Amino acid sequence: MAKVVGVRSQPLGKLLYCDASDIPLYSGDYVVLDTAHGLDLAKVTVPEAKIQLSDLTEPLVSVVRQAQPEDLEKAQRDQEGKALAKCKEIAAKLSLKMKPLRAHYNLDGSHLTIFFSAQERVDFRGLIRNLRRSLKTMVELRQIGAREVAKLVSGVGKCGYPLCCQRFLTDFPSVSIRMAKEQDLPLSPDKITGICGRTLCCLAYENKDYIAMKEKMPRPGQGVSTPFGEAKVVSVSPIKETISVELEDQTIKELPLDQLAWERIKKHS
Repeated sequence: MAKVVGVRSQPLGKLLYCDASDIPLYSGDYVVLDTAHGLDLAKVTVPEAKIQLSDLTEPLVSVVRQAQPEDLEKAQRDQEGKALAKCKEIAAKLSLKMKPLRAHYNLDGSHLTIFFSAQERVDFRGLIRNLRRSLKTMVELRQIGAREVAKLVSGVGKCGYPLCCQRFLTDFPSVSIRMAKEQDLPLSPDKITGICGRTLCCLAYENKDYIAMKEKMPRPGQGVSTPFGEAKVVSVSPIKETISVELEDQTIKELPLDQLAWERIKKHS
């Protein structure tokens, strides 16, 4: 049975599952992988992946060996910066409406991938031909979406911390406006949109908790019984597990959930 490890490939940090055979690996180790484009580097993030092979949508990548100092030195060369500059130069000459963002060589330099963003479809066949002649290597151009662009260029989120996609996200969660509504957040775009222009990824982190907690709570406008008499729910706070109610004398009190009683109404989806 294969020994499966999870690694983060570069530069987008996608999570890949690999067959490590009998190679002892720990979190943070760098390994050399046998990919479709030749040998490449990756970082181990899950040293013992608990996953069924039948659940994988892609075949396992093979780990060739643990990376050696010379492998890491090759990966730190400045060739990628030169390749990116050449790509920008040729794209400008060809008047291509695209923005080259990052260049990535495999370990032996035989394959170059250039990641770019564009508002529309780009015919880059001429660009590839020019790059192959100039750089003397195989070239692949890969268009990426807004979230992946943010992951590559990095930045600081609304929370004041570095972007989640740049720090630890290996795949992007499915996020919707409904999640913002479920969490009672303002639906103003400047409040729930990240620097990538898409809905904040972090809305997905606690959404299930909000849904589960709200199932246990009365709805705004619903009548409830409190230690101070009958009242009407004004608002709920799922995280604090408290309810703000308006009493019959029109005073507002915030009370713990366990101090209230109300008629349970089955919620229809």
